[in-house]
Amino acid sequence: MSPRIGLRRLRPGDSEFCFRLHRRALGEYVDAVWGWDDPAQRAYHERNFDAAHTQVITVDGHDAGALTVLNGDTEVVLGLIEIDPVYQGRGIGGHVVRALVAEAVSRGQDVVLEVLAVNVRAKAFYERLGFVETGRPREHKIALRYTAP
Repeated sequence: MSPRIGLRRLRPGDSEFCFRLHRRALGEYVDAVWGWDDPAQRAYHERNFDAAHTQVITVDGHDAGALTVLNGDTEVVLGLIEIDPVYQGRGIGGHVVRALVAEAVSRGQDVVLEVLAVNVRAKAFYERLGFVETGRPREHKIALRYTAP
C-alpha cells in the first residue's frame, strides 16, 4: 500500500519543527561546508525562515518534511525540500518534486533550484528527475533547472 503523501499549511510551532528537520536532514552537509554551530544555525533560521512559502509534507498524516516554493512569472523556484531521514528512501521526495514539476510544466514554467555541492546525493536525485546543472552561482552551490518542454 502506497503512503498517503500530502502538504499542509504551517501551524504555530512549525518553525521549530522545520529547524529540527533541517538539522536532521541536512546538518551533515552544512557541517561539511561551514561547520554546524547550533546557535548560529538557529539564528540564521529565525532570520530566513520563509513561512509565507513553506508547507509541511505529510505522510499518512504524520509530519515528514518541508517544502518551500516561490512561484514566479516564468519559473518556479524550489527553495527547499527536506525529508526527515526516517522517511527518506520511500519515494516521498520524488513524488513531491514530480508533482511540482508537472504543475509548473502545465503552466509553461521551468523549475529551478540550488543544492550544496557536497550533497552529491541530492544532485543525483534531481538529475534522475530530469534536472540539468546550469552552473555554480555561488561558492558551495550548484544550480539546476528543469526546462518545460
